[in-house]
Amino acid sequence: MDAVTPQSATADTHSHLVRPDSMEWQKTRFPGCEAKTLLFDKKTGLMTALMRFAPGAVLPDHEHVNIEQTYVLEGSLVDKEGPAQGIECKAGEFIWREEGSRHVAWCPQGGLMLAIFQVPNKFFEADGRVIDAAGEDWDAAWGHIGKG
Repeated sequence: MDAVTPQSATADTHSHLVRPDSMEWQKTRFPGCEAKTLLFDKKTGLMTALMRFAPGAVLPDHEHVNIEQTYVLEGSLVDKEGPAQGIECKAGEFIWREEGSRHVAWCPQGGLMLAIFQVPNKFFEADGRVIDAAGEDWDAAWGHIGKG
């Protein structure tokens, strides 16, 4: 696995200890959203991250290409728009979303969560582009992975 684990101690090739407390929060292109990437596999797109949202932060219209899992540590995560509009996952609760699910996520009081993505999300821009969280064309960056 060609995985990136920043700030990690590695014991041979099997165990990778990641120390989030020693990592800096990284700004994302989404206002009020910061991340500490704990694992990122450049080949498959598998990612595990701590996500921190300021009060009122919104993760715009996006689709989970494969199953997404989120455990809320602090605050809450609310479906602002989409088929599950109004569903709220609070601190101490876990939510997962099926492949192909699409929504707008919102953190009205802010939040801290552990998020696991099998493949990077597709974000739908107003101009019709479909990009990943880094702003790259989704098909060019991840289209070779597809679903499943």
